[in-house]
Amino acid sequence: MTVMTLTGGAHAADNVTVALDWTPNTNHIGLYVAKAEGFYDKAGLDVDILPYSDTSSGTLVSNGIAGFGIAGPIAVITQRTAGADIKAVYAIVQHETGRLVFNADREDIQSPKDLDGKVFAGFGGIWNKIVRDMIINDGGDGDFETVTLGTSAYEALANGQVDFTLDIATWEGVNAALEGQEQRSFTYSDYGVPGQQTTMIISSDAYLNDNPETARSFLAATLEGYRWAAENPDKAADILMEANPSVLTNAALVHGSMEALVDGRYLIAEDGTIGTIDPKRFNALGAYLTEAGVLQDESGATISDAPDFTPYFSNDYLPE
Repeated sequence: MTVMTLTGGAHAADNVTVALDWTPNTNHIGLYVAKAEGFYDKAGLDVDILPYSDTSSGTLVSNGIAGFGIAGPIAVITQRTAGADIKAVYAIVQHETGRLVFNADREDIQSPKDLDGKVFAGFGGIWNKIVRDMIINDGGDGDFETVTLGTSAYEALANGQVDFTLDIATWEGVNAALEGQEQRSFTYSDYGVPGQQTTMIISSDAYLNDNPETARSFLAATLEGYRWAAENPDKAADILMEANPSVLTNAALVHGSMEALVDGRYLIAEDGTIGTIDPKRFNALGAYLTEAGVLQDESGATISDAPDFTPYFSNDYLPE
């Protein structure tokens, strides 16, 4: 195991609060490992992981209720463009975990253009645009029916009530396999949609400016939590479940998800990269969202020219 010296600038028992983007799952595993294995204690930090609520992590961070949070880059870009004080500071996954998925026995679906005229179990927002672009880029018309179902989309797909949906390969995809649901999928970036580092840790300029050493200590300890989890996936899965016994009751799913994250080189990339945000991919996603017409400024007006995305993220608080 690689041992990293944690930044020592934080005072003893500095309090750090983290807001989740969803109920606890393997995307959050480095936080729980860092708590359980004492990485935060060694860094002089008392870290409180807030229970998930309907208030977005970006809202909690931008309003100073939490120093850090978990969010996707689409949320970071849309909320910061609209005036929220949020900044991405750590990429939890190094590759896109999202995908377009459908039942494996659908011989009538061989590429995205075959989705024309079919029923999409959607989630609102930018996701319809992403699906439409994939179809059009494959030579189709981008004409499909959408029913917004949220998390019930996966049951609807399994029952054949809808034709396709989007999921996270390392969670819903694992669960489908465990339940014997054979699926096939299309990857966004294969059809002209920028691939993302799907899940990130965010903070705010206000917090980072006031607490730079605490931020560095927190991210160094958190990075070690994710590294430890990648090197000890079964033990890490047990730690996550022990911390959240009422939420995580499916041990096979949690262990299977960790296996998928490790085998897919999501937490630590093939070249050993961990935590680092890729500016090229972040900027490409920002340009895509601008072109899609989904970004609005503080007044609510849609912007047509891409802003400078440099202030939206930073690798400066990661360990060297």
